[in-house]
Amino acid sequence: MGLKLGAGEVSDRRLRLLAALEQTGSISGAARSIGMTYKAAWDAVDAINNLAERPLVATRHGGSRGGGAELTEEGRRLLSAWRRLEAMQRELLELFDRNELGEDLDQLRRIRMKTSARNALAGRVKTVTPGAVNSEVVVTLAGGDELVAVITRHSAEEMALAEDRPVHALIKSSFVILSDAGSRTSARNHLCGSVERIETGAVNSEVVVALPGGARITAVVTNASIEILGLREGGETCAQIKASHVILGVDD
Repeated sequence: MGLKLGAGEVSDRRLRLLAALEQTGSISGAARSIGMTYKAAWDAVDAINNLAERPLVATRHGGSRGGGAELTEEGRRLLSAWRRLEAMQRELLELFDRNELGEDLDQLRRIRMKTSARNALAGRVKTVTPGAVNSEVVVTLAGGDELVAVITRHSAEEMALAEDRPVHALIKSSFVILSDAGSRTSARNHLCGSVERIETGAVNSEVVVALPGGARITAVVTNASIEILGLREGGETCAQIKASHVILGVDD
């Protein structure tokens, strides 16, 4: 469970880094203990201090221990508050489980998620293929359809992406290209389904495509394109999405 801090939020993973820093007194030791890279740990510490009104971590680069670090008084206070909230959350989750409300809680959490991207799809990581700079992530959507995303290797490590981890795939509607079923483009994702709804505007229209597994993809296309493609409600079409246009997010 993350904590609101200033204008942003400190994730559970970064809070666990603070706890590890308290125990080890070094960036490298804390990073190893929670499975984070040394660079990612430094980036996380910088981000935490940037979010806070007062620094939470006092650091010094270099040294035989790979960079020393200790929590400030404010950092220890925040960590104590997080631990109390963690205990309260465990009690609450046990209460939900006793009343068989666990699945409903997960559903409510997904529904409450707010994003500027028109398409927000729930799924689980199927595979992660790391490269020198980028990683390819295959996500199985809730209904079984698959989506490929290419993100930086640093981002994949920061989010601790691994097989079966729940993720949200975010795609702007303007990044979705519609085509005939037989058409192929350089886009990695080629998801075919039926046109469920067309909301016509003066220049552009919003087209909602229902995929076989139940997920919905929304595209914004010109009215001229709708005529050229012969799009109609109930007709077939395919959504083409570049892997680099898929943004992944996780609940820490």
